[in-house]
Amino acid sequence: MQNSRRTFLKQAGLGLSAAFLSPYLFSCGNSKAGNSPFHNLGVQLFSVRDLISQDPTKTLETIAKIGYKHVETFGVDAANEKFWNLPVDELKKVLDDNNLKTHSGHYDMSKYLSRKHEEKENIEKYIEIAHKLGQEYVIAPVTPMDDLNNLQVEDYQYAAEQLNKAGEMAQKAGIKVGYHNHFWEFRTFANGTKGLDILIAFTDPNLVHFELDLYWTEKAGFSPQSYFEKYPGRFNLWHVKDMDKQFTKPVIGEEFDKSGFMDIMKEIRYTEVGSGAIDFINIANYAEKAGLKYAFVEQDDIYMPNKFESLKKSYDYVQKFLAK
Repeated sequence: MQNSRRTFLKQAGLGLSAAFLSPYLFSCGNSKAGNSPFHNLGVQLFSVRDLISQDPTKTLETIAKIGYKHVETFGVDAANEKFWNLPVDELKKVLDDNNLKTHSGHYDMSKYLSRKHEEKENIEKYIEIAHKLGQEYVIAPVTPMDDLNNLQVEDYQYAAEQLNKAGEMAQKAGIKVGYHNHFWEFRTFANGTKGLDILIAFTDPNLVHFELDLYWTEKAGFSPQSYFEKYPGRFNLWHVKDMDKQFTKPVIGEEFDKSGFMDIMKEIRYTEVGSGAIDFINIANYAEKAGLKYAFVEQDDIYMPNKFESLKKSYDYVQKFLAK
């Protein structure tokens, strides 16, 4: 998917410099004064993965000019302590120079959470890197993805145990461990339980926190509000991501639960926050019940030629309608 996005940019004739040029992208007084997670809005950098891999410094500068206050990292090269070929200490300086914080990061734990893999990722190294960046959360972004259609109750129970262990390690460094969902965690097992419910039930609230992806929750046919009511205080982080109005069909259930991943992805299309089918205004009313601390705009695939224009459109919506 990443290579296809690079190909698109080249075919469109949109050089990297063009993505940064438009001064109208920058928010002039759009930010409201306030301390809520929506006032102090973040962005998951995966949304601009092509741009940040080419020029992380310029990408972060532009994100700051749009008005975002913090960023969520991804794609660490843990062995070399680099993000996008930028050493951790240099990344920290770029963030500081642009008055950007990073409160959380996505760190691959797919083998660590898998009961089928004996070789595990180095969680201690992730915690060390997060500490250097001043991050508060080390987030597992995804379950083991090698056999999604055959994940069992036992797989989620094992993952919960592993998250608890990681949480204990992180706690010693003053850092928290979290988990980010997709759609398959909402598939129902024979006993009526769901993967996400197992993860929540089997993890210690003091050690493991959850980053609810609002898009994937709704795309699975569930309301985020129902999870906030059921598990108050467990969702300290949200991914604020919108759903194309023409692609609202849920992707769990008999029709999809044994389908191939790429077939399911044909039913997926994102859009800028406020442009799609998700009622963020209602969801935002549950921020306190959820325990929300940090909110991030994310769009897995951006279809606008200028990705920063997309990020600004989402940012402006949140400031206008959610930052109260």
